[in-house]
Amino acid sequence: MNLIEIREFYSNDREEFTIKDDQEISMQLLKEYINQHRIKCKRYLRLKNTYEGFHSILEQEEKEQYKPDNRLVMNYAKYIVDTLNGFFMGIPVNYNHDNEQMNERLKTINSYNDVDDLNSEISKLVDIYGEAHEMHYVDEFAQPCFIELSPVSGFIIFDNSIRRKYRYYVNYDIVDSKIKGSYSDSSKIFYFEENEDKELYITEEREHYYNGVPVVQYKSNSELMGAFEPVITLIDGINKAISEKANDVDYFSDAYLKILGAMLEEEDLRTLRDSRIINLSRLGSDKNDIVVDFLEKPSVDTTQENLLERLISAVFMISQTVNLADDTFTNTSGVSLEYKMQPMSNLLNNKERKFTSSFNRRYKLICSLPNIKMNKDEWLKIKYKFTRNKPQNVKEETDIARNLKGIISDESIIETLSIVENAKKEYDKLKLQEYDGIEDVRQLQGRVTEDEAI
Repeated sequence: MNLIEIREFYSNDREEFTIKDDQEISMQLLKEYINQHRIKCKRYLRLKNTYEGFHSILEQEEKEQYKPDNRLVMNYAKYIVDTLNGFFMGIPVNYNHDNEQMNERLKTINSYNDVDDLNSEISKLVDIYGEAHEMHYVDEFAQPCFIELSPVSGFIIFDNSIRRKYRYYVNYDIVDSKIKGSYSDSSKIFYFEENEDKELYITEEREHYYNGVPVVQYKSNSELMGAFEPVITLIDGINKAISEKANDVDYFSDAYLKILGAMLEEEDLRTLRDSRIINLSRLGSDKNDIVVDFLEKPSVDTTQENLLERLISAVFMISQTVNLADDTFTNTSGVSLEYKMQPMSNLLNNKERKFTSSFNRRYKLICSLPNIKMNKDEWLKIKYKFTRNKPQNVKEETDIARNLKGIISDESIIETLSIVENAKKEYDKLKLQEYDGIEDVRQLQGRVTEDEAI
């Protein structure tokens, strides 16, 4: 595969499915899109295998039996995903609404769906595949529910306008070599199957009660690129270098014996390869000068170490992930730590904006349900607070908060403190505490006045 073919292959794999705004999906078009999606799943499978530790070095052709053949996997892909996910979603997202009743309703819906765990799983899927889906449904208790899905299980069809409106969501599986699944539009769910002639047909349709296609797409970048995808070749290079280094260790532990100036019997040389002995006749006239020692391979340890150091450094630099095992993190000041984490913070700031947009769609769908009994536009007033999971200097934060007094509002000052989950609640508590303090002073003053009168 040449460079142009590779470029076209990966470009097609990230191309999203679209349909005209006034066009309804047909069974023929649905089948065509499913076949295209199954081709895209080859990339998803590669990314999944890389994250789980099944790297390309494990599939290389085996060496001869007498040669060391180590296959070591340095799973930096998993390290990148887990580090980014922990930094981004290690501390749960805080949801806040101006209306206290709406706050309680949000809390109930989120608890019912284990939203903190769900958000973390969605974030991890996004870092692995470049995107993730969230499917919404109403359960048997008429409660709004949503669940995370990888892009392997289905795909979204958008319209071809610049607004990219959701048109359909297709979820399918292969059962007994036949396609079986469902697709949803803005009002109904249609269940379909594949017949003996390999044609799709609808078996059932139901209302889903949402005002819109009941799915949300999550992504961290517009290119739908996984967190470790740009550095896969570098990770493969590290695996190869560290495996060859291990092969060299095995080689030196099983070095060949070199014998010069004497001949061994033929039967002693039959197992030359297994016994690792090399026997050569001395060409000089002095036949009594016999040399017996081990044949040593030239050492390239320094070259290998330099290569590994460069590859590992490039992995962290290009993936914009901090290497927490780096010695330079020891005894680092707060400002220096911020500078070291700046590339990763920039990467996750973009991801935060993408997730905020997806969260808006999540709660817009929920507010559209008829049994929720909420204003359909209440989702517009929900505020999301993302807190990076990193060491916090609370003393430094409180000093900054004191210096901000009189410059910005007290509620905004409280929002700067990482130890505060809900700034509005904390502000209300502070005001109530000040009010109680005033009442205590008034009561004390009243008692003093009474004593004086007596």
